[in-house]
Amino acid sequence: MSVASPGRASGFRVASQDAFASARGEAFVATADNASAVYYNPAGISQLEGHQIRGGFYGLNINSTYDSPSGQSFRNQENLQAIPQFFYTFTPETFPISAGLGVYAPFGLSSEWSQDTGFRTLAIKGSVTYLSINPVVSWQILPNLSLGVGPTINYVNVELESGFLTPEPGFGDRFRVAAQGWTVGFNAGLLWKPIPQLQFGVSYRSPTTAVLRGDADYKSPVINGRYDANANFDFPQNVVGGVSFRPTPEWNLEFNVDWTGWSRLNTVDINQDVPDGSPLPEVVALPFNWKSSLYYEFGVTRYFGKSWSLSCGYIFNQNSVPAANYQPLVYDQDRHFWSTGVGFRGKHFDIDVAYQLGYGPTRTVENSAPSALGQSADGDYTFISHGLLVTLGWRF
Repeated sequence: MSVASPGRASGFRVASQDAFASARGEAFVATADNASAVYYNPAGISQLEGHQIRGGFYGLNINSTYDSPSGQSFRNQENLQAIPQFFYTFTPETFPISAGLGVYAPFGLSSEWSQDTGFRTLAIKGSVTYLSINPVVSWQILPNLSLGVGPTINYVNVELESGFLTPEPGFGDRFRVAAQGWTVGFNAGLLWKPIPQLQFGVSYRSPTTAVLRGDADYKSPVINGRYDANANFDFPQNVVGGVSFRPTPEWNLEFNVDWTGWSRLNTVDINQDVPDGSPLPEVVALPFNWKSSLYYEFGVTRYFGKSWSLSCGYIFNQNSVPAANYQPLVYDQDRHFWSTGVGFRGKHFDIDVAYQLGYGPTRTVENSAPSALGQSADGDYTFISHGLLVTLGWRF
């Protein structure tokens, strides 16, 4: 059994939350000059004026393929996905405190494989929904220094499915667990501008542990039952640091290093309330044992007057999932992302549109841990994604 993965992240983190930021390769922590700073760096909202509303979506077309050791080829069946975002900020004219609110999904998406891949007793399909409600405040301590912080109230829903009686498709056996829960964390940020041409930014997102409750459902010609189930699911902390260099008002170049602490995701135990004497286990263990990973992000924006901008970006994204516990639903590997986008700023209305291309060179998985019925995730995995982000803004 495994979990789902997004197209733009190590593990199942979703880093793309704004079209302007994504066009710059997510190199935005030291720029943070629109309402999506609530997510990227809450200290940045001190740079804004008045009321600002910003929202949009991140649409993905993911093409992930698997070639088995026997030479068969399969394509992931969940290839179209979309993630919405919404942000609001308010900065008073004569007071050094700004406030903001974000609603977004920092983790999630879904994945599904056919029943005849050869690893159906490891994974068939899964989804993770992680929705954050994130109020923040930012204090402009000095004209060139701001701090921001706020809680994240997070709703989590996890659904996982695999076979459990036979490695052969067509028998009709299915194990499915669905569980939901809430967890609380926080994010924080710092923004410092020592000289007009140079700005530094740091943001931090705390780890969280979701206490999930739901049910485990077994269906087959010989074993059937639905039982109460619960599990604790760990989500990682995240630290981003970056520097923005503006040699002239027309250019903004930024480099970020973005670290995600996936090493806290080890083994998830699903506790099942099965009756005494049942052949089913009381605990189903899902071994992850992931490793922490980095993004290296570079972005550049060219401004044309006060209204138009053109941005480009590049990201190198390390994988987080070791071969020993490789999970096919996550299809994680080292990846490269290239992006570009255009933005328009009117008197009140803003619009940004970005395109993102992701590519993961073929990853060959060998000697991965087999399921109880002997199936493994060994084989070759490839990845290509196309992303479209559209973000609209209103300032008043």
